[in-house]
Amino acid sequence: MDRTHPHEGPAVPPTEAVHPAWAGIDDLPTLDLLRLMNAEDRTVPLAVAAEVERIAAVVDAVAARMACGGRLVYAGAGTAGRLGVLDAAECPPTFGTDPAQVVGLIAGGPAAVTAAVEGAEDRPDLAAADLAALGPTPADTVVGVSASGRTPYTVAAVRAARAAGALTVALACTRGSALAEAAELAVEVEVGPEVLAGSSRLKAGTAQKLVLNLLSTAVMVRLGRTYGNLMVDVRATNAKLRERAHRIVAEATGADDAAVRRALGATGGRAKDAILTLLAGVDAATAARLLAASGGRLREVLRAAGLS
Repeated sequence: MDRTHPHEGPAVPPTEAVHPAWAGIDDLPTLDLLRLMNAEDRTVPLAVAAEVERIAAVVDAVAARMACGGRLVYAGAGTAGRLGVLDAAECPPTFGTDPAQVVGLIAGGPAAVTAAVEGAEDRPDLAAADLAALGPTPADTVVGVSASGRTPYTVAAVRAARAAGALTVALACTRGSALAEAAELAVEVEVGPEVLAGSSRLKAGTAQKLVLNLLSTAVMVRLGRTYGNLMVDVRATNAKLRERAHRIVAEATGADDAAVRRALGATGGRAKDAILTLLAGVDAATAARLLAASGGRLREVLRAAGLS
């Protein structure tokens, strides 16, 4: 959780503020407590909606860099860091990305994902070391995620990335933060005080999760990692995902189950390749070659063949 750091200034970030109207939540009946929390949660999507134009600018900038081989890196501490790690971890199975393409850095290292390492967020030196190990380049984007926008680890990570020439983005839940000042682009989702004062895993965490969902999903759509709203780059590594790949190919092509099974068998379970073999009437090797030539953009290949 982000905490106030007195040495960085006396102002208390909105996410740390104590709302006097909620001082008695421990006396509320459970149903009333949940209704209060749920009512506050409903304000979060509206706060995110106010930043959609800024998010769109970030998406286009990130997609342009990733199309040239760049990486998307999230950096944060506590809840914010875990959300970045989560989003990064979900990209390979969902979009077929290499694990090195979308990376989550968290203060305190991998152990901090499952156990609190609170002191690590106060260590700018850890951020500098983590970024140095990654070796950021101008093709990369580093997104610093912090509810307060003042977490030393996160601010230092963004500064180090910017010094290395990478595109830097701030994702904070307050305006005018040190993180936003350090970054080139900023998404500032103002969620206000938490029902449980300072617990930024609540509204701030929800806001960060929503923004990261928007960012990574839209970037992958721009990169051709989907076909329409189908996850055609899904990695079919278990029974559930194999069934999903089968449904995706059937939905995209209208082919019967037997044809879909043959196509997936011929393409090693790759849904995108299987779709192309069925729609374009090409073999698996040709499908793979055509997709590689187009940067994996299935719709582009189909349009070139007059099929989309």
